[in-house]
Amino acid sequence: MITGASSDIGMDLMKKISENYEYIWAHYFRSGDGLGKLQEELGGKLLPVQADLSDRESTQQLIKKIREAGKLPDHIVHLPAPKSFNQKFHKCTWEDYQYGIDVSLRSIVMILKEFLPEMVKKRYGKIVLMLTAYVIGVPPKFQSPYITVKYGLLGLMRNLAAEYAGKGITVNGVSPDMIETKFLSQIPELIIEQNAKNTPMGRNLRVEEVIPTFEYLLSDGADLVTGQNIGVTGGVEIAR
Repeated sequence: MITGASSDIGMDLMKKISENYEYIWAHYFRSGDGLGKLQEELGGKLLPVQADLSDRESTQQLIKKIREAGKLPDHIVHLPAPKSFNQKFHKCTWEDYQYGIDVSLRSIVMILKEFLPEMVKKRYGKIVLMLTAYVIGVPPKFQSPYITVKYGLLGLMRNLAAEYAGKGITVNGVSPDMIETKFLSQIPELIIEQNAKNTPMGRNLRVEEVIPTFEYLLSDGADLVTGQNIGVTGGVEIAR
């Protein structure tokens, strides 16, 4: 199951891992067109499911649909986050925080509360959360709501990894530096350019450079890797 599957990361990940699965639940909110095209390529293996993760009832309906279909996921990749934006702390509203909490944190808590017990019965499961390089080292200024929620996800990941370590379930995070995707549409171009110049590579990450880390954490080779937040940064934090 991939939440936020219509994102650039989600779409590329599904293309890369589709051969490893009998089916993939692909959650989307509004951007279902790309999923439709991918479904034509993958056939019945791809199971698109719509939900507004900021809405508790809509999230519950997503869970219900999967439960009633009887195809319960034992691999879950959680990608959704409201688009990051630059704003001084005193100008951010509580609603900015609450929306991020609902979309990114509450939704995965609800989903895992439903499906983790099923993984425990099988003594097998893999969970991967999209975090951010901003939780490694000193974060940038003016992104308090986004970074606060990501730290919440980091705490959830580490706690679940500790709780389920003896049950055959791994829980990990992937923390990439800035990636050139549509997710950056609300970030000023100057900041995107400055970030690129400040990296050892002299550019921002590409989607295809982040996907292999997700692939690894979902693979049998990572059966003993849990509670890890893997940075995909090109050495940014070292260069600083």
